[in-house]
Amino acid sequence: MNPSASGWINKFGHLVDQESSPYENFESLYQDLKEHGFIYGVHLGIPSFLEVEHILSEDEIAKINLLTALYFTYTFEKGKTDFTLFVDTVFAYYQSLEVGRISFLNKILTGTKTEAQLEKLIDSRIYLSGNTFNRAFGNSLTNSLLYVDVLIFMIYLQGKMNVKQHGQLLEYVTINIAYHALNSKEEHETDAKLIQLLGSSLSFVDLDKAKFDGSYLDLLDQNFNAFEKDYFLDMACLTIWEDKSIDYTESDYIFGLGKNLGKTEKEVRIELDFVMDFFEKNREKIAYLNDKNLAVQFYEGMSKNVSKLILRNSKRLKKELAESRELVALLSKSTVKDLSAEEKKKVQNQLLDIFKSIPSLAIFMLPGGAVLLPIFIKLIPKLLPSAFDDNRIEEN
Repeated sequence: MNPSASGWINKFGHLVDQESSPYENFESLYQDLKEHGFIYGVHLGIPSFLEVEHILSEDEIAKINLLTALYFTYTFEKGKTDFTLFVDTVFAYYQSLEVGRISFLNKILTGTKTEAQLEKLIDSRIYLSGNTFNRAFGNSLTNSLLYVDVLIFMIYLQGKMNVKQHGQLLEYVTINIAYHALNSKEEHETDAKLIQLLGSSLSFVDLDKAKFDGSYLDLLDQNFNAFEKDYFLDMACLTIWEDKSIDYTESDYIFGLGKNLGKTEKEVRIELDFVMDFFEKNREKIAYLNDKNLAVQFYEGMSKNVSKLILRNSKRLKKELAESRELVALLSKSTVKDLSAEEKKKVQNQLLDIFKSIPSLAIFMLPGGAVLLPIFIKLIPKLLPSAFDDNRIEEN
């Protein structure tokens, strides 16, 4: 399954139809999503029952986890039914929220099929910055409040209330909890980055107009279910995790909030330990915790995206390479000894000619694009014949 190619939602439906449910209930789904970072707004891994052929980028992981969460939330509420009905329901749900709208051009390009339109709509929910240039080089940020979509979807399926209004409440309380948790501790640079990321992810609340006066605590008793309260506690733990120890002001806040949410002190400590362990273990994988300068972040993002493009165009590349024996000979030689300046120039020119025939690798044509050629050469041994159609469904 390739979430960056059309047809991936249909492929997902085929895969889940072949498997017995990996989750007993919503609680087990929540725990799995938390272990993969989705609850915390970071995207590190996907459920083990889904098989993919390539290393996934952060945005692709986010897409898969969002769809997984929506699908199993649907089955817990409605039972396992025809996958097309699920797709129609999710599409109608997002339309009712009036978020993630599909542009007229995208409608023309994708056609009228609901699955294709939902793929575009989910794309629009994943990215915070819609700049195509940033996406091409792997530098778009992903929405850190995607799990709110899942909580609202549960309410939507139950038909209990105005879902858009409830979405505003969820975001309002979440951003207030993060703000007050932050102010209960000595502030660190990563805390400011986290708040900025959460603020940028708001869909229903205007951060500039939001109140941070503590009135959100009055909403906790009567407006939210147990699953939403679990999420609020985890977001509070996320905000104060970095200190590795809790002083009395932080203790007053987090345990006071836990009490307001109906949690025992033991339950709060368990969640604090979990978030501390999770972020210590995954610190190097989480973008806003890294102190790398912008140039390094840009190059790393670009490198990851180039690697993905090369691997996923591997069949066409193998065919083009097969027609250029001299190039193959030089590439093989480069793995055991350095090429001369003339040979390097020849490799560069011939590779650029090949890239001209593959539109998705057009970034090599940009000024300075040749700096990416070492990435291509490094990946040559990994070119896989099966990579040409990740979302194809084999018929029995």
